[in-house]
Amino acid sequence: MRIYTHPACLRHDTGYGHPESPARLRAVLEALDDPRFANIERVEAPRVDRGQLLRVHEAAYVESIFAKEGLSLHLDPDTVMSPGSLEAALRAAGAACAAVDAVTGGEIARAFCAVRPPGHHANRDTAMGFCLFNGVAAAAAHAMERHGLERVAIIDFDVHHGNGTQGIFWNDPRVLYLSSHQMPLYPGTGASNERGAGNIVNAPLPPGAGSREFRDAWEEILLPALVAHRPQLLLVSAGFDAHRADPLAQLQLDAGDYAWITQRLCALADAHAQGRVVSTLEGGYDLAALRECTAAHVAAMMD
Repeated sequence: MRIYTHPACLRHDTGYGHPESPARLRAVLEALDDPRFANIERVEAPRVDRGQLLRVHEAAYVESIFAKEGLSLHLDPDTVMSPGSLEAALRAAGAACAAVDAVTGGEIARAFCAVRPPGHHANRDTAMGFCLFNGVAAAAAHAMERHGLERVAIIDFDVHHGNGTQGIFWNDPRVLYLSSHQMPLYPGTGASNERGAGNIVNAPLPPGAGSREFRDAWEEILLPALVAHRPQLLLVSAGFDAHRADPLAQLQLDAGDYAWITQRLCALADAHAQGRVVSTLEGGYDLAALRECTAAHVAAMMD
């Protein structure tokens, strides 16, 4: 097991009162300071390179983000760039790609990327939803193009649907995208009839849904699709904002639900993907819940 992070991810300054703040990553790192995790290897995340980004983003979009280096501005009402944001985004996406190199190369079986900004709302040509570059999408494309994998699965249990990831792989049957999320909720996508090339499986949950509805969705809809895909690698968009304490949504999960889904995913990875799981932080905006859920997730990955 390995943890990828970088101090640059703390220097992405979204401004006073923004929910996607540096305090989130500090809370995650505090959770990982638990003695249970003392023996996990810690690695400094490298920068993603332009070639890795260009597999999933339009060249003009990538260049537009690089051109804003050092500036402070809003890309949309929710998505902010500060002087430290480009470096943070490069390290966040680079962590996921480096973790793919490590698990496909047999160095480790599992990795957790403690990084920000998140990525799963970033589409090919658009920043949105706090996201600049789609790290989990870059990691999936890297796994296929660099390492020759033929079947990759992206598992997204963030409370907000990963519209960017879904859009990027909409017509690519090599990548199975599975998502549970609250609906209706931002960004408004993720209906069960959104199927792509048959490789998109969404299980929307209504506001107020809790553990039973979440676990049923995974047991009855999402995990069977994962088994059928026979993935060679599992990538996890690990958002912890479906927790009942989170201020941005209304699902009612707790840390035990995140431990449960992580255990199920790791068992399926052991059966189908040589144990290979790379998880990267997405949402989660109540700091106490974020600490608790991160610890539950990483402990389950260790087990």
